[in-house]
Amino acid sequence: MNEIQYVKGIGPVRAAALKEIGIDSIQKLLYYFPYDYLDRTRITKINELPKLVEAGNEVTVIGSVFRSEIKYTRNRKRFFLLTLKDDTGYITCVFYNGVEWYQKAFEVGEILAISSVPELDKFNRVQFIHPEFDRLKGKDEEDNTDWSQLLHTGAIIPKYSSTEELRLVGLDNRGFRRILRNAIQHKLSSITEHIPNDILQRNTLLDIYSAIRMVHFPKSYAENNHALRRLKFDELFYFQLLMAYRRRELKGDLKGIQFTSAHKLTKQLHSSLPFELTKAQHRVLKEIHNDMQSPAPMNRLLQGDVGSGKTVVALFAMLTAVENGYQCALMAPTEILAEQHWQSLRNFLKEMPISIRLLVGGQKKKLRDDILEDIRRGSANIVVGTHALIQEHVQFAKLGFVVIDEQHRFGVAQRALLREKGGVNPDVLVMTATPIPRTLSLTLYGDLDVSVIDELPKNRKPIRTALRFEKDKLKIFDFVKKEIAKGRQSYIVYPLIEESEKVDLKAAVKEFEYLKKEVFPQLNLGLLHGRLSSEEKDELMQQFKKNQINILVATTVIEVGIDVANATIMIIENAERFGLSQLHQLRGRVGRGAEQSYCILLTDSTYQKKKLQLATNRSQARQEIQATGKRLATMVETNDGFKIAEVDLELRGAGDYFGTRQSGLPGFHVANIVTDTDILSIARKEAFDLVARDPHLSRTENKSVKKEFEYVFKDLLSYVRVG
Repeated sequence: MNEIQYVKGIGPVRAAALKEIGIDSIQKLLYYFPYDYLDRTRITKINELPKLVEAGNEVTVIGSVFRSEIKYTRNRKRFFLLTLKDDTGYITCVFYNGVEWYQKAFEVGEILAISSVPELDKFNRVQFIHPEFDRLKGKDEEDNTDWSQLLHTGAIIPKYSSTEELRLVGLDNRGFRRILRNAIQHKLSSITEHIPNDILQRNTLLDIYSAIRMVHFPKSYAENNHALRRLKFDELFYFQLLMAYRRRELKGDLKGIQFTSAHKLTKQLHSSLPFELTKAQHRVLKEIHNDMQSPAPMNRLLQGDVGSGKTVVALFAMLTAVENGYQCALMAPTEILAEQHWQSLRNFLKEMPISIRLLVGGQKKKLRDDILEDIRRGSANIVVGTHALIQEHVQFAKLGFVVIDEQHRFGVAQRALLREKGGVNPDVLVMTATPIPRTLSLTLYGDLDVSVIDELPKNRKPIRTALRFEKDKLKIFDFVKKEIAKGRQSYIVYPLIEESEKVDLKAAVKEFEYLKKEVFPQLNLGLLHGRLSSEEKDELMQQFKKNQINILVATTVIEVGIDVANATIMIIENAERFGLSQLHQLRGRVGRGAEQSYCILLTDSTYQKKKLQLATNRSQARQEIQATGKRLATMVETNDGFKIAEVDLELRGAGDYFGTRQSGLPGFHVANIVTDTDILSIARKEAFDLVARDPHLSRTENKSVKKEFEYVFKDLLSYVRVG
């Protein structure tokens, strides 16, 4: 039985729809927090609207219904017009959807509060499109509006995420406000305060009941901030409890491998490298080798920007393990990246008697059985693969060293599963090219020691990045031809491989044919995308590395792992469609040699207008456009991966940034680990202190903490021991 169906305004149909998005209890409903707020405390006069159009902000007007009517477009599609008046003028509201409902919904003379972003129609008249409204007074009623009871006007109004399925059962913004007001009025007492009172008092935090009430329906922004501070603390506190227990376990009695210093293979690798290691690489290698010689298992995070040389550092460590008689595993999040790592390691070790096997999905049974047998026997020294490495039938003979690339895509549980594959506790090195500030990483990754490669190889010039538009393409193509005439090479990247009806993007395949025949007929072009076989991808990349291909037209399969020093131009089509981290990764494919490299972000200058035209939520569309502008501007302004990471984290939020859905980590719904570092520090101290004084959380005042912790991390409890 679903308890939330008995909340006033929900019922079985809405309860079923809410269950589809994971809301199946009173607590989960109350914790369905607003993603934003609207300030509808100020009422605007209609004659003030024209000067407010350009700002693009939402406003609220109060007026009486003057006229309502159905109109038709040239294509005979119906839409509904509602005209309101106040003592200064008239405003028209346009409704394209739900015409029948709106036709019956309003009565001439009734008083409404209407909220929307004012826009200009084709005749430069101000209009509202699909505004929200509150009924203030019927046609013949006295004006006895109780502003405290209005849900959509006259206050700071919460905005809730919804889906098409939820909207179909009336759970849009307005619907969520109604049911949450009812839930708070009648069900709030059913949840339990779980943070001990001394922690609340020490940090001047609200009790949970006040925090939930104020976060949904704040009377002021100060009240809202007070509520958010408590809820952010909760998220960060329980995450830091997890880190405290992980740290305690790894630094405690867990016995690892004490590797002895071995130099034969590492010396051979060092002498064969066509470049010198940087000071930062040497420093990090020393930190890793010190860990490897310790009897406790290593658990280290290696951060380094695109092209900083993390892979070769990991390889030195793996060779030390191999020389000590152990196997190594390198796990990557995608098959393409795993294949690229496999190829890279083979190139580095081609003169050495090291067996490197690749284990990914889709391999033929005979080949796969052969690889699995090699792993089981121990004859495979280094195994590169995807999450296929942690599947049940994969058994290592003597796994001693684990490298996990792009670590934010793998969670604590997946790291633990890979650890268990060898029968001992192997050393673990997790790597990321998605850097975050060092102080923040020390706080966030509380269970890991942190190393940073903060230096690029010598003779690297900063990549010059420019934002350009469709009208500039001929000049850009001429520039590419001139660079190729000097012996250089270029990438041209597209977001998709084939036409989509949903987005107006040029397909890579179609554009490739155009470029080959019309723009660069004298040059050799190659097309690389995710649907090619491994052999086809490998063949193309070998041709590109040998400069047999001048221009590689590609989808984002080249985002990571490809290293061609002679490629100096990266053109990214429809750059507005890419995330900031993705743009930075793509840019990192050039600038790998001594020559000046360039990244050109191409965007459609009309994309903002198109996005607004297609949007059902104009306000949200404007926010997305602003975020896109900031992404592109950041790319032009800096090459610093740490600065880019901060902006990316700010724009996307922690949950999306760290891939918590994929990794199994908890989502940060209200906390922001960039802007909330002060709360993060407090939460970390309280969590670590609590574990130090009551490791089992057995004291009476801490039992509710333990219960909440086990609820939040129920999927990870087999990998984290409380106490």
